[in-house]
Amino acid sequence: MIISNSIETRVFDALERPSELQKREIVDFLHHHLQEYGDPKEQILRCLNFAVKETTSFGGFIIVSYDKQAVTGAVIVNRTGMGGYIPENILVYIATHQDYRGQGIGKKLMEETLSFAKGDIALHVEHNNPAKKLYEKFGFTNPYLEMRLKRS
Repeated sequence: MIISNSIETRVFDALERPSELQKREIVDFLHHHLQEYGDPKEQILRCLNFAVKETTSFGGFIIVSYDKQAVTGAVIVNRTGMGGYIPENILVYIATHQDYRGQGIGKKLMEETLSFAKGDIALHVEHNNPAKKLYEKFGFTNPYLEMRLKRS
């Protein structure tokens, strides 16, 4: 386990977009550290581009934590543009580097996410995902049963 007190965070959005190299680094990081709860890199990149308005969207933001130059955690939040009847934000991805887990990085990322986001936040989490406990500590609840119709 790596122990460090030098964790810093950086926010990216439509005003301060990540470089192509940073985008690849964030996508690769999330793809690897989300493990079985992740998505293909192409979908993560689409979400990232949505957040920084490199595609037609309501935008959002990305928060990345670093220990010196190494990425230790990342969050991507997309704005829905639908405040008033569904949450204004959806937390799409959050992950902590597997070697840094248990050191409060996930908590720090959530704190910064909650302070940066304007309006309510929704997220989807599988019932067996250990991150569910973190979300509950921050006041997230499960008031609805989600149902989906998946079309190929």
